[in-house]
Amino acid sequence: MKRIYISVFVLSGLLFSACADDFLDVSPTESIPVDLEVINSDSGASGLVTAVYNQFLGWDMSSFGWNAVTSIISDDADKGSDPGDAGTDKDIIDALTYNASTPSFQSTWDANYAGINRCNQALDLLPKLDKVTPAIKTRLIGEAKFMRAFMYFTLVKGYGGVPIIDHLSGVPLSDEDREMQLTRKPAADVYAFIEKDLNDAIASLPEKSAYSGADKSRASKGAAYALLAKVSLYQKKWQAVIDNCDKVTGYTLVTDYAAQYKKEGEFGPESIFEINGVGSTSSPGFGIGNYSVSQAPRGAGGWGWGFNTPSQNLADAYESGDVRRAATIIFRGSVLYDGREVPSTVANPMYNYKAYSSDFYNQEFTDTNLRYLRYAEVILMKAEALNELGQTSEAIPLVNMIRKRAGLSDTPFTSQTDIRKAIYKERRLEFAFEHDRWFDIVRTGQAQAAMAADGKTFIVGKHELWPIPTTFLREAAGYSEQNPGGY
Repeated sequence: MKRIYISVFVLSGLLFSACADDFLDVSPTESIPVDLEVINSDSGASGLVTAVYNQFLGWDMSSFGWNAVTSIISDDADKGSDPGDAGTDKDIIDALTYNASTPSFQSTWDANYAGINRCNQALDLLPKLDKVTPAIKTRLIGEAKFMRAFMYFTLVKGYGGVPIIDHLSGVPLSDEDREMQLTRKPAADVYAFIEKDLNDAIASLPEKSAYSGADKSRASKGAAYALLAKVSLYQKKWQAVIDNCDKVTGYTLVTDYAAQYKKEGEFGPESIFEINGVGSTSSPGFGIGNYSVSQAPRGAGGWGWGFNTPSQNLADAYESGDVRRAATIIFRGSVLYDGREVPSTVANPMYNYKAYSSDFYNQEFTDTNLRYLRYAEVILMKAEALNELGQTSEAIPLVNMIRKRAGLSDTPFTSQTDIRKAIYKERRLEFAFEHDRWFDIVRTGQAQAAMAADGKTFIVGKHELWPIPTTFLREAAGYSEQNPGGY
């Protein structure tokens, strides 16, 4: 029986290389034989890559800490819950008084590198499988590269330059691998790495229409183009944004904004990439751990923990008649779309509607999906790029497409400056609680003023980047340094 041995090694909380027959993480001290024959088939190879998708279902990857560092930290949300329940660190993240030892930044770092490790496992093993249909193998390699790019994009947006780990390492580490794993690369190098992975993925992935059934959640060519456009947006490569947005074809806005966040709206015509949650009352691991219940109404008559609550600042930002307000915010004393009542006795006045699960509303494992890329974003990214290139008249109709779907009239603005502000506002209201707001206000230079309007103090020169976890820096002494800001 042909076997390959993958060593397992943990450094700074990062699982750099590990593999098991069920493709799940294992004890960091084990050295495990992996039977190539077990995975040397179309289904076995697909399972290897499915394990990468499963990383997104983790508590640390997509739930409590992730909500803290992308939503609670911003002007869109407050800590919520009860005043005395800090949620470990949600209070200090809300107040922007966190430091390099704050757990949610550690868990986000660890979870993404664990996911990158799974991508590297797949990319190491797939070329060795000679019984897998070549077209399927090519597609799976493209999926793994897309998700590795996705995770590095999360890291570079949050932390700036980070180590680039692109292969499995043996134990003991060679000097070269040790340096690779401990040295933060410049952000420009990380972006270049992401772009290469995405261009490779584009060449390997099919269009969304090629998927059906259980494969509907897999990454497509359109997803890779959309993510590449977003990566270009963060680097202000405006023409590249437009070019890549134009290649995202076969998608359209849904008529009913609210419907896409319900079970029947999953993987609809607007969905480009979303994480599939399958609710369960008894079998763990099929939904995003505690994603819904941690954000559900808390207190008398409630059914959840009540964290990550919409801010009054966000609620007030919607224009009269904007349907997105009622689709985004659960209000105390209201009746939800499935008839469930939210008593007037719950602790907080507002909660995140996009996290609501009708069938598994109070369960650990929810069927709520995370919508990471929607066609609405492609439209607004193109509008932003056109406007920045001085093509404001071409950007305005795109802004109006989003506004009309929201039940609003055309934008009254015509100047480049005013349309820029209009686009920023539409991004906020369109993607509230979809994990973009913090990154948006930082990349566009709005953060200090936006946070001040919500009563929070954003310190220029400090808060643009998250702190690098202390555990990593201790191991990386002599290789990497902390972000600026006195962490």
